[in-house]
This record gives sequence, C-alpha cells and structure tokens, in this order.
Amino acid sequence: QMQLVESGGGLVQAGDSLRISCAASGRPFSDYSMGWFRRAPGKEREFVAGITWSGGTTYYEDSMKGRFTISRDNAKNILFLEMNSLKPEDAAVYYCAAASGQTSASTSRQISRYQYWGQGTQVTVSS
Repeated sequence: QMQLVESGGGLVQAGDSLRISCAASGRPFSDYSMGWFRRAPGKEREFVAGITWSGGTTYYEDSMKGRFTISRDNAKNILFLEMNSLKPEDAAVYYCAAASGQTSASTSRQISRYQYWGQGTQVTVSS
C-alpha cells in the first residue's frame, strides 16, 4: 500500500499563489506516475495535472496550463502543485494520486488509472 498525505491548503485571495504538497510513503515513489485532481462542491472530481515517474513529462488541464505547475522530488518522495493567479473557481479539495508505471497524455486524466489516493487538502479562494 502507498500512503499519500496532502498538505498546504488554506484560504487565499484571488490572484494569490499557493503551493500544496503530497508526501508519499509505503511504496517506491519513483515507480509511480502522479497526478493532482480536484473536486469543487457539487461537481465531479476533475483532472488538474499529471507527471511521469521521472518527472520528465507533465500534463495539464487546459484551464490550469500556464498558472499551475506540477513537480516532484523523488529523493524526498514529495509531489508539489504550485498554483498562481488563483481564481475563486479554483476553490476545491485537491487530491494527489499515484498510478503504477508510466502514464500518457490521455491516461493521466483517467481517475481509474490511479491506484492510490490521498485524503485531500482544501483550497479556498476569496474574491
């Protein structure tokens, strides 16, 4: 089993930046591609960003491209999501997830591709 624990969420104002983290344990972190998803109240869980096991390739939902940056530190078993120019519509619970092996541009977006999920961290953006 892999354990994933998100942290760093909170209340920010529109236009602010925030970095959230996901600490992984229990399995070799570098064997897994990782992803960030989010779920806003009353909405389905949606893909935010994905990163391959080496960190060499990243994928983004179009509306986050240019504002969000996903990265990982395989030496420390941590996944990051840097979020800039936050908007009220970015408010959601953000989840990290782990998928064994390599993901592609299409599979990184598939919830079913991921075997392990964290409990989520709340991000609130005030206007």
